[in-house]
Amino acid sequence: MRNPDSSLKQTVQSPAGLSADEVERYRRHIVLPGVGPEGQARLKRARVALVGVGGLGAPAGLYLAAAGVGGITLVDDDRVETTNLQRQVLFGTADVGRLKVDAARDRLAGLNPGVRLEPHPVRLSAANAMELLRGHDIVIDGADNFATHYLVNDACVMLGIPHVHGSILRFEGQVSLFGAADGPCYRCLYPAPPAGESADCSEAGVLGVLPGVVGSIQAAEAIKWIVQTGTPLRGRLLRVDALTMEFRELAVARDPDCPMCGANPTIRSLAGGGTCSTTNTREASSMSVPEITAKELKRRLDAGEKLVVLDVREPHEFQAGHISELHIPMGEIPARVHELDPSHETVVYCRSGNRSARVAEFLQSSGFDRVWNLKGGITAWAQETGPAPR
Repeated sequence: MRNPDSSLKQTVQSPAGLSADEVERYRRHIVLPGVGPEGQARLKRARVALVGVGGLGAPAGLYLAAAGVGGITLVDDDRVETTNLQRQVLFGTADVGRLKVDAARDRLAGLNPGVRLEPHPVRLSAANAMELLRGHDIVIDGADNFATHYLVNDACVMLGIPHVHGSILRFEGQVSLFGAADGPCYRCLYPAPPAGESADCSEAGVLGVLPGVVGSIQAAEAIKWIVQTGTPLRGRLLRVDALTMEFRELAVARDPDCPMCGANPTIRSLAGGGTCSTTNTREASSMSVPEITAKELKRRLDAGEKLVVLDVREPHEFQAGHISELHIPMGEIPARVHELDPSHETVVYCRSGNRSARVAEFLQSSGFDRVWNLKGGITAWAQETGPAPR
């Protein structure tokens, strides 16, 4: 049987911008009718920003690098944890404790040394979003909280850059392309955070393979957009149910009254976006709740100061190790808030500071005047002071 590669070597010429080695590496792309040498050259010239290098960013980053996207910007301030390894396939056991962007850079560079990788170990914020995202052809939103979803959307609309949204929880995920041409933006779909979806993966769990499915679809959408082939998920929300293995599609229309992309937009800056309720996001909550570092908390506890230290994680997390014996899971706080004394100075903590920021915000609104959120949660405590006792 004739080897198709043998004739391909004779018929495929190196187009402008592609070396002979690149033609060889990407030949399975180049022979595709919708891609060809010019499409591959577009991928090489492209810049893609990955906001979040976790569950969704891991598979998306791998496939973008493998596809030959010339420049990939990595934005994430987290470090690799053991619990990440169940789904974040960019990382291995040896990466635990490393900055995710550093571990991702090394892994992606090993996969494809021809890709320019730009790591930013920061959390996307209103202060840095425009600078970090400007100049990219498309953005992949792999964030795990509503505040960042809105922030990515608003920055991309202001910059005129499309972005591929993705989100996952338990056994379900969703993907769509926003801000492309005359398509809708994220706010057209969700003017405010959806009710009842405020839990994150650390509370509710997530099937390990689900991020691989959703993140791969995000990468496919970005690649199609860059190459200018196929039909994008613009104006369509693809929902995935891994339990039933059903894919459903919902139409998403552009809202003429959308405060971001409508006929008369009212959002003029990222700082004034009014994104969502503070009870749903770490970023929004932590802006108004003071934080205490692990070292400062330990110093005060060692000095015998009377602090109430509240663990709001789930029972299985508490059993693995805790700073104090006071434990009320986040979901039980409203019903059990009477067990706490508003006159006492209270420090709230969880795994990384996400859930505890929301609880601290709730306590503030309930009349607690002296509330602190433990910055970085028990993860930071273990890194800065040593493992928590079991």
